[in-house]
Amino acid sequence: MIFRKMRRSDKELPENDAREILSKASFGVLSTVDIDGMPYGVPVNYVYEGGRILIHCASSGHKLDNISQNSRVSFCVVEYAKVVPERFSTSFRSVIAFGKASIVDNDEEKIEALMKLVYKYSADYVNEGINEINVSLKTTSIIRIDVLHLTGKSANG
Repeated sequence: MIFRKMRRSDKELPENDAREILSKASFGVLSTVDIDGMPYGVPVNYVYEGGRILIHCASSGHKLDNISQNSRVSFCVVEYAKVVPERFSTSFRSVIAFGKASIVDNDEEKIEALMKLVYKYSADYVNEGINEINVSLKTTSIIRIDVLHLTGKSANG
């Protein structure tokens, strides 16, 4: 698969910086396409590790329907953004990941992903997180995105 080069290469971040932003951001926007070609972007919590993005969701819904028809997705995070009105610009750091999404159906892998989410978002509530995982495992899905291409961009408005 061939990916476009960033038009403004002067604003492109090194891949290590892009990975760090993707690891630390608090939420991202998953973009899929439905069977009719209609795009769908939805903000989600996630974990990035080892070249994979892990997202939890219900066992049915728009995201899963779209991924079952077309596994190619993009995922965007913004580390920060600040409008600079007097310059008609914005200072920001962001990342876009392109990848192939799949649904994790192995319970052991699902639990591992859910624990990573607990540690990222609720580190002070690990025991409660374990209980929640045990209660909701059968009604929870994990989307795994294997990242194929990653770009980071930075601008100082």
